[in-house]
Amino acid sequence: MEPAIRIWSEDRFELGEGARWVGGDLLMVDILRGRLLRLDPGGPGPADELASLDVPLGAVAPVRHRDGALVAAAGTGVALLTGTGGGTAALEWLGRPEDGAATPMRMNDGCCDPRGRFWAGSMAYDGTRGAGSLYRADPGGGVTRVLDGYTVPNGPAFTPDGSRMYLADSAEGRIDAYALDAEGRPGEAAVLARVDGGSPDGMQVDAEGHLWVAVWGAGRVHRYAPDGTLVRVVRVPAAQPTSVCVVGDHEPTLLITSATVGLTDPGPADGAVFALRVDVPAAPAVPFG
Repeated sequence: MEPAIRIWSEDRFELGEGARWVGGDLLMVDILRGRLLRLDPGGPGPADELASLDVPLGAVAPVRHRDGALVAAAGTGVALLTGTGGGTAALEWLGRPEDGAATPMRMNDGCCDPRGRFWAGSMAYDGTRGAGSLYRADPGGGVTRVLDGYTVPNGPAFTPDGSRMYLADSAEGRIDAYALDAEGRPGEAAVLARVDGGSPDGMQVDAEGHLWVAVWGAGRVHRYAPDGTLVRVVRVPAAQPTSVCVVGDHEPTLLITSATVGLTDPGPADGAVFALRVDVPAAPAVPFG
């Protein structure tokens, strides 16, 4: 029998995304409102707001040896975010590669690979096909465009050894897989899976190397084997699941964010955060640096 899925937070988020297990907390964002939020992964309850920015906030990751600092996909680029522990939140830009783009752009999802490099995608506000790119921020400095031609890049997610990267194009209903070399250069794209009836959104690789994927528009979360076989489908009582994060070592729990944006008549659970007990853990978010 499938374990029961529970509502973990009574908050309702416009575009809740980017769930990450960081320092014993669940961090997430409300992208279009530029909000950074914290939830207790040990028990249900409301979210605490850690920061509110005047630009969209797509995703964050911790920074090695800098307590409280985060690297963030924000606005038109990548920045260090400080002051989230009670001070005034501030952004120190590492690069804003989408400034001045022909089509107005914003950053979307992102995370660090096992070598501590931060990867984040960009997308056009109006959904212009193929306008999005994937960027890599290296700890030594610089933000590099690595891939382009995506419409709504989501993820990426990395295998525990860092040799493989998964990247979704939500608009195309496709999850791609790339081999990565030690310098973070991807090989040729191979299609891992195509999603029918919904759009692949936020992703995470667990300790068995399987890929959890939130499926926007379908009220589902999928788990794929490394060969692309769909091995599990979880029904979510919200139309637009957005991201997934497994927390806990001994009793792992899958936490799922969702969104209300674009829904003319949101249901009672749309925009909530959900929890489901699972069997396989996953590593906490890798720090930048």
